[in-house]
Amino acid sequence: MATRTRAAALLGLTLVSLCAALGPAGPVAAHAVVVATTPQRDEVLGYAPREVLVTFSETIGVVPGRVQVLAPDGKRISIGEPEVRNRTMRIALRPADRPLGTYLVSYRVISADSHPVAGSFTFAAGAPSATPPTPPTESENPAGALVPTAKYVGYLGLVLAVGPPLLIATMWPRRRSRRSATTVTLLGLGLLAVGTVGTWVGQAAQVVGAPTGQLTPADLRAVADSDIGSVLLARLALVGLAAALVPAVVRGTAGRARGGAPAVGLAVVGLAGMTTWPLAGHPIASPLPPVSIVLGTLHVAGVAVWLGGLIALTMFLLRGTHERVLGRLLPAWSRLATFAVAWLVAAGLGQAAIELGRPSALLGSTYGQLLCAKAALLAGVLVVAAGQRRLISRQAAAGRPRRIARAAGVELAATAVVLALTAVLVQTPPGRTSGTSADGVTREGVAQSLSTDLFTLQFDVYPAVAGTANSLHAYVYTPQAKELPVAEWTVTAALPAAGIEPITVEVDALEPHHASAEVHFPAAGEWTLRITARTSEIDRSTATTTVTIR
Repeated sequence: MATRTRAAALLGLTLVSLCAALGPAGPVAAHAVVVATTPQRDEVLGYAPREVLVTFSETIGVVPGRVQVLAPDGKRISIGEPEVRNRTMRIALRPADRPLGTYLVSYRVISADSHPVAGSFTFAAGAPSATPPTPPTESENPAGALVPTAKYVGYLGLVLAVGPPLLIATMWPRRRSRRSATTVTLLGLGLLAVGTVGTWVGQAAQVVGAPTGQLTPADLRAVADSDIGSVLLARLALVGLAAALVPAVVRGTAGRARGGAPAVGLAVVGLAGMTTWPLAGHPIASPLPPVSIVLGTLHVAGVAVWLGGLIALTMFLLRGTHERVLGRLLPAWSRLATFAVAWLVAAGLGQAAIELGRPSALLGSTYGQLLCAKAALLAGVLVVAAGQRRLISRQAAAGRPRRIARAAGVELAATAVVLALTAVLVQTPPGRTSGTSADGVTREGVAQSLSTDLFTLQFDVYPAVAGTANSLHAYVYTPQAKELPVAEWTVTAALPAAGIEPITVEVDALEPHHASAEVHFPAAGEWTLRITARTSEIDRSTATTTVTIR
């Protein structure tokens, strides 16, 4: 009973520690980053473009129906689905009916590492609209805590599924029962399946941008057509195959032979299953995908062997095993754990170098900071493990099972936190993408779009500063966004709050529909600007607005 209580407490501690990774993933969970747009974000053009280009930091896939460009009047102006070449998405716009004002580009795509990426940006033709279109309302995190919970369940299932059969096939004492260890192994495989299904549902919710309760069967089936769907299906198939092999491995090791064909087959299935983690994460989108996938698999395998074996050793073998048997078992486990830690650290360093991209990202990005915290905790665990190995090498550990169990508990607790940080890391954009987001255009001055019963007026004042010369440009268009020639311009500026009466501004007509002027504002404040355009002998209209002069 005491052993079961300790085992339950150990698993509970692992559960609590790993729950640090269960915080809902916010927008930062998106791993593909927009590195360039044409037009640029917040840019003001003198014309309405025929297409919009969006370039990402990695290859992406378009979510059907979720990429659109809205015109200033709120109508969709993009044509069909966008075209994707390499990392650039091209959105074609209708050749006609492109009014002046603010345009909104809204997108939802899937990055190469399977994470949905949603966002929007605006640009303007002529001048920004007074009321720009707004992006469609979507849940910021439609999957809620489902995805991080599924990742946690998957990690926990992996270590429970690896540790017991590993020890059973290599060093399990013949007189010790294998029933509990087999049960825990099958439980681990069940958790793996549950975590995989949860990831599937969460992926569907993130792709369509709808809460899980609103998903349709078609939404869930659509995941199967994606790369991540293929990986998850392969993982489920391998979990089923492993469940079928575990009883054969247990029966085979109950006799004289160690392992045999079933054990080798289970090892191959396990290694293939571990490959599905990097295939559904950062490594698939790294600058060196084959290298990153191999390193990712070795890293996952190292963690599973070390932590899974340590859990099995602590739960089933340290207590109740004869001292002479422990004297043979503990050195064998120490050698295996050392080997696992060696490839874990080596693969982790290689992964870190690739995902960070540059030294400055180690402390200058969230990914790098989490990596430092993970490395510090791991270093502490290795110090404890080194003390254990020294004790084992002096043949003094077999007579101190309680001390070994306490130290193993410390290792497991700290390693559980390391796994929690790992679960957070896989939801965090890698350091190599830090600082690569597309810059917007910084605008100085004032730009507005005004409408009268006769025309649409686009104008801008730069730099909108008192005591200096400010340039004013005005353009007049018909309601259909066609250039409208102006026969006469009249521009006045007044500051009623300071008692400054309207000042008439001298205007130069550069083009039939375009005028410019040099304006001096003697004081800062809210200036009333009136622009009158006479388009014929009888047609005249005035647009009035307030501009802030600094």
